[in-house]
Amino acid sequence: MRAGEMSKRRATLKAVPIAEVVNLHDARLSRRVDNYRGRLDRVLKANKRAVTRLFSTGLLFTKHGTRAGRDLLLAHEHLLRVVTLIERLGNEGDVPAPRRADEIDAIFFELDQLLDRTSELTEHTAALLEELGKD
Repeated sequence: MRAGEMSKRRATLKAVPIAEVVNLHDARLSRRVDNYRGRLDRVLKANKRAVTRLFSTGLLFTKHGTRAGRDLLLAHEHLLRVVTLIERLGNEGDVPAPRRADEIDAIFFELDQLLDRTSELTEHTAALLEELGKD
């Protein structure tokens, strides 16, 4: 090989980008946390709509409306816990993110329970608002 050909070959070898190693476990966890953030956002919006409707219609000041308001307040407390758990999983909170798979699964199980319970409370309140709005 000539010297010119050798330097060209070296130049092309140097131009090859170095592959980045991706930890699939961390990527899956990150994607899963992002999915929960999206779910949290949808539930927060539904809860906010229900509270706004309850207040704007004046139904909050009735016996059934007060009960619905308490349910929405409980749902909001659940959502605050969800935010804390999501921050913990994303290593954004005060408590370090768990490392063991069983700890991570326990947090996701609690997230599912809280979000399901919150959705039930919000749906129950929405149904109650529909029924009260008909009167």
